[in-house]
Amino acid sequence: MLLSMTGFGRAKGTYKDKTISIELRSLNSKFTDLRFKLPQNYREREPDFRKKITKALERGKIEMTIDVISMQGDGEFGLNKNLYKKYFRELQALNKEMGYDGADISQAIIRLPNVVAAESTSMDEEEWSKVLEILDSAIENFNAFRRTEGMAMDEDCKKRVNNIASFLDQVDPFETNRVEKLRKRMLQNMEEYVGKENIDANRFEQEILYYLEKIDITEEKVRLAQHCKYFLEILNEKSTLKGRKLGFISQEIGREINTLGSKANSSDIQRFVVKMKDELEKIKEQVANTL
Repeated sequence: MLLSMTGFGRAKGTYKDKTISIELRSLNSKFTDLRFKLPQNYREREPDFRKKITKALERGKIEMTIDVISMQGDGEFGLNKNLYKKYFRELQALNKEMGYDGADISQAIIRLPNVVAAESTSMDEEEWSKVLEILDSAIENFNAFRRTEGMAMDEDCKKRVNNIASFLDQVDPFETNRVEKLRKRMLQNMEEYVGKENIDANRFEQEILYYLEKIDITEEKVRLAQHCKYFLEILNEKSTLKGRKLGFISQEIGREINTLGSKANSSDIQRFVVKMKDELEKIKEQVANTL
């Protein structure tokens, strides 16, 4: 089964007079890219969050948000009253000196640095344990989302790889016909340019064999069939970390399809090649979002 790199999980809990909400989101990325939005007094625990998230969620562009709301309404921010009073007195004195008394200086003061500041209280061990408990629930919900998405991706990839294999099987009848068409076209061209009586039959057969070797697609068909089979084998493995391996296999499938198209020398086979490419592009889109 596949796991989607895109995920979402949320969990909420209470600790004393606080409601703690943790949200996890992720998008596809080649590497692990973590971003945190944390309350000020939780920032000291960022290395611990980073270690736990990296181990649990593996890969992706992951964003973790923690919101803490006080049930008493005091929140995580407070007013630096002493600094506010100092600014107020100095601004009021300056206004008086300049003969200007119509300004509401309160709005200006609260925008000044450090007047409204985060509370500096540290997180105790009991609160940290509760945060980890909530985080575990968020991770569980997040992984459940990934599994659900991954199941749909798994089924879609299987269907499309089987479609490529089916198109490959349908190439065979046209492969035989294109050899006869090549022979007739070359014979007709030679008769027009050098005359039928001047054609060397042995030389003609040698030229036919030369061109048949150039357009022979037997090896490409065998390798493409093997790659499709290997892709399905990897999909059926129990491991959930398959994205990179499936990406490599899909690249090999693409190479064989391209070579098949360049050597086809048949409009009928080219139509199947186009269909294969269309299926492969949809597979690549899915694989790019797979762990």
